[in-house]
Amino acid sequence: MFEPLPTPAEMSAWDQTAIKEYGLKAELLMENAGAQALAALEQDFGPLSGAHVLLVAGGGNNGGDAFVLARRLLDEGAIPLVLHTKPRSAYKGEARYHLDLARRAGVELKHLPLERAAQMLDAFDTPDVLVDGLLGTGFSGALSPEAVELVSAMNLLGAEAFVLALDIPSGLCGTTGLPKPVAVRADLTVAFHAPKLGTALPQAAPYVGELLPRHIGIPRAVALAAPAMQFIITEGVLDLLKAPAADLHKGKAGHVLVIGGSEGLTGAAQLCGLGALRAGAGLVTLACPRGVLAEIKSGMPDLMALPLGPSASTQWTPECQEELLPHLSRFDAIVLGPGLGRHAQAAEFLAAFLAAFAQHFSVDFGKAWAPPCIIDADALFHLAQAPKLMAALPKNAVLTPHPGEMARILGMGMGELQADRPTAARRFSQTHPQVLALKGAGTLVGQNGVLHLCAIAAPNLAVGGSGDVLAGVMAAALSRGIPPLQAACLGVYWHARCGALLAEDFPGRGNLPTEIAHTLPLVLKERAQC
Repeated sequence: MFEPLPTPAEMSAWDQTAIKEYGLKAELLMENAGAQALAALEQDFGPLSGAHVLLVAGGGNNGGDAFVLARRLLDEGAIPLVLHTKPRSAYKGEARYHLDLARRAGVELKHLPLERAAQMLDAFDTPDVLVDGLLGTGFSGALSPEAVELVSAMNLLGAEAFVLALDIPSGLCGTTGLPKPVAVRADLTVAFHAPKLGTALPQAAPYVGELLPRHIGIPRAVALAAPAMQFIITEGVLDLLKAPAADLHKGKAGHVLVIGGSEGLTGAAQLCGLGALRAGAGLVTLACPRGVLAEIKSGMPDLMALPLGPSASTQWTPECQEELLPHLSRFDAIVLGPGLGRHAQAAEFLAAFLAAFAQHFSVDFGKAWAPPCIIDADALFHLAQAPKLMAALPKNAVLTPHPGEMARILGMGMGELQADRPTAARRFSQTHPQVLALKGAGTLVGQNGVLHLCAIAAPNLAVGGSGDVLAGVMAAALSRGIPPLQAACLGVYWHARCGALLAEDFPGRGNLPTEIAHTLPLVLKERAQC
């Protein structure tokens, strides 16, 4: 369901624990890394006998990995040439050990002084394979001017070659996935032991190419003893959806309440309800102002409605919550916000509802149970305007902001947030008990400072109403009894898979949000057929 996605610092700590506490030799881990890189290269590139391979080796352990790979390439019949940026005498430890071993095995090595590296590299013919072993996960800050020139030269040379990056493309930030300011553009990145956070983020894709994790012998117990604070969501999350029992009936399949819809905004609530139904909810009820009842029900016989307030009212008012409150106990999950509206009375309704919700379930159930809530769309807008309402949110809620909503809640600029989404998501989740789903390419689900990344970037989801469908999917999962964190991860991943599947029929986008909802069962069908 989840695989670790360490930061460079966490990966370094695992390396050191494996060496110092478990007694693994650093030379052995480096040997394993080179062996796995060779296997991955053969898998993607094909037979290597006779291939000209140019390896750029930096002065650290990433360069040591390149030395191992060069020796093994020679054994496979390839013609490797290693360009190392430091004099041989400057290499230390395991990197020096493998440099000397490669030299004794017959690998050709040439010193490539960093200050002249770009010019020297221009003189080489285009190889069949270019290996980036310049900088590893220890890189931080920004590239020096000389390194910028070298990386740029490597990209020019690699335009006609197959480019392999060892662990992480040089110049790429291992936490944000951004080039600093340039990075090697690889066709394949072999991630040793586990992908690093930055390499899995969507903005890193043009540099990473295919991301292939390979184990190098670090014991599983090392990561279990000091877990990463980030994980990647895998296809296994769909296993949370258990096969339906033969005697299942609608009352046992989950009843979702959507609180939303107002004048001109009824579509959001409808899409949310449709998403919940297509995700398997047995019943969906839309609570809405009485004046928009006909519009809410129009063309949607699948959805039930709970009209509230005066007959002519088309907006949410504080009085609506008094009429709504007695009904809440019959629902298994609630979505609050789609189409709620941004006017002052809607804000008053939200404040009154949150206070009454807490009081109602405290009195009636002694805080032992309350239907889990998805806080979405306009409800998030009002929370950003009145931060004190955050304290009134149910602890088992899931918040689903898009970047603009998240920026408003955190009081930061949109550009600042998008430049480092993991830090923004962690900042919120460390100070609030609720589950956060920060939407966008590379949606992040967080709780208690631990993040879960959906690495599927699906442009077909970039359409109005897509987020409303997602809220319905999450609510359907909650209504089945799936805990909030897992329900949010399931919803995000399933929704993203819909976008990927829709791209097959709509390669230039153009799909409707209703089609996202209708694709939900097809994702499960496709998986069952594999």
